[in-house]
Amino acid sequence: MRRRREGWRGRSRAVLAGAATLLAIAAPVGRATTATAADAPPPYRFAADAERIEGATQSIDTEPLTPGTYYRSTIRDNGKLYYGLRLDEASGASGAYVSATAVPKPGTKVGYSDGIKVSLQDPDGHRCFSGDAGIARFGPTKSPRPLTAWASRKAGPGAYTCKEAGTYAVLVERTSGPGSSLDDWELELQYVSEPAVAKTASTAAPQVWDSASPQAVEGLARTRQGGTGFSGARSLEQGVWKDGIRAGQTLFYRVPVDWGQQLDATAELGPANGDGYLGNALVLSLHNPVRALVDDATTGYDGSKKQTALEPLPPVAYENRFAVDDQVGGMRFAGWYYLVVHLAAETADKFGDGPVELTLRVRVRGTAGEAPAYSGAAVPRDVFEVTAGDRHAAASGSAATGGDGGDGGSAGGNTAMQAVAVSGIGTGCVLVLGLAMWTVVARRRAGVKAEPPEGAVPVAGAGAARTYGRARAR
Repeated sequence: MRRRREGWRGRSRAVLAGAATLLAIAAPVGRATTATAADAPPPYRFAADAERIEGATQSIDTEPLTPGTYYRSTIRDNGKLYYGLRLDEASGASGAYVSATAVPKPGTKVGYSDGIKVSLQDPDGHRCFSGDAGIARFGPTKSPRPLTAWASRKAGPGAYTCKEAGTYAVLVERTSGPGSSLDDWELELQYVSEPAVAKTASTAAPQVWDSASPQAVEGLARTRQGGTGFSGARSLEQGVWKDGIRAGQTLFYRVPVDWGQQLDATAELGPANGDGYLGNALVLSLHNPVRALVDDATTGYDGSKKQTALEPLPPVAYENRFAVDDQVGGMRFAGWYYLVVHLAAETADKFGDGPVELTLRVRVRGTAGEAPAYSGAAVPRDVFEVTAGDRHAAASGSAATGGDGGDGGSAGGNTAMQAVAVSGIGTGCVLVLGLAMWTVVARRRAGVKAEPPEGAVPVAGAGAARTYGRARAR
């Protein structure tokens, strides 16, 4: 009996040691997850297939960009970089669009006028007229975030420059004011080529369209985590969408808008604990299929529910490009339109790091119309149309290719799941430990009670409930 008890004690020590080992394994994971949750969310996820390119300091030494390709580069404080662009002779109304997204590091100090500027120069060094606002600034929010500026060659009837074939130069300039951080900014570049139309189109922008603000979209809110870059933007269709956004974070979404359709969008911040007021806390921006800024809206925040909305925009039409208003001109082609939402970093000082509940209300009005009769294919292909696959992506909520891959980039998403997983591991270890202890104690007690008297032998036929009787003396 003593030997049996020693055996149970040995097995008990082994079970306890094993459970302790499991807890020791789980503990570092839990600590690592806590550290991960405390890390700042990534400011921007670049396209996974982006090629590294070095900008030149002079326009004669440029490396050419290829349409449909993503590029990464780096620009210094108040720096100027040139990239090459080989263009054929323009005919009809063909277009070339180049965008640059500048990404400061988290914690970078930026001023009102700090920003990025993009322009296009012909082979003789003359700046091309595009009619587009090629400057993006942080503005009154003064919060570091991805900024996108663009430029284009606008050719066609009229006194437009840059019609000749040749090697053009894309000039990207960074502007910084006194007191701003001198850290380098990362750049993501994209070049999109638009073909000419097969027949002469109207050169007058539409004068009449429904500019009334529509009633806000109502209904049950569905959850969609935003991406952290254009290439990983989360697809949305018409409806009400719920997410969470942290101070200093920028989230990207995309909505397919076809020819003849109008897009309306609002962004709403939920309540948060804290005190004070921050002007221009939430920024909602709209970018078209070539990433050109169409419109933006801001709102202050005092911890109560706040909302901001885009201005009413015209239906997508080819002729919009001839408008003087940049908002109208930005709605010049069909395709994916990007909703970019930023919550100012200073929000954390008054209302904590969050996340704060974010609600997007998206409406797409009108029936899809016919596309213009292009004489060729755009590069990348299908960039100026809405396909059946695009509509399916908007309904299913898949992310754009080449970026986040659908992880949403939202700091609360994966971290929360990791926390749940680690919590489950820890809880499981405790349950295993408790079960092991219960089993050891139960078996030990059962073993003591069932210990047969000295000289007892099993009774035949007793089965699982074994009984004992007194052995007969021989």
